[in-house]
Amino acid sequence: MGAKRSGPYFCGIDAAMDVIGGKWKALILWELEANGVRRFGELRRGLPGVSEKMLIQQLRELEEDGIVTREIFPEIPPRVEYQLTELGSALNRALEPLGAWGRERIDRIGADRVHVTV
Repeated sequence: MGAKRSGPYFCGIDAAMDVIGGKWKALILWELEANGVRRFGELRRGLPGVSEKMLIQQLRELEEDGIVTREIFPEIPPRVEYQLTELGSALNRALEPLGAWGRERIDRIGADRVHVTV
C-alpha cells in the first residue's frame, strides 16, 4: 500500500493527517457524507480523476482506520457498498471548517499557484 504510518504521533494533527492523508481520502469522506451508502462505481463516478487502483487503496486504508465500512452482498455479480462509520462522520464534521476556509480562498489559492515559477 501507500506510505501510511502507524505512529508514534507527536500531536493530534499528526494522527489526523495520517488518517486523511492523500489526495482522495477527504473527497471520499465528502462524497459518502453527501450521498450516504455508495457502491464502488458510484464513488468512482463521483470522484472524477481517481483511478480504480487508487480508490481501492484509499478505501482499504479508510476501512482499516474505522472511517468507512464495506459490506459485501452474496450476489452475482457481487455488490459491495461503502458508508461512513460514526467515527467517519465525526471526522467529516471536523473537516468542515477546513473546507469553508478553502472555499473562501479558492480563487486566490488558484491564482497564486498559477504565478509560481519553477
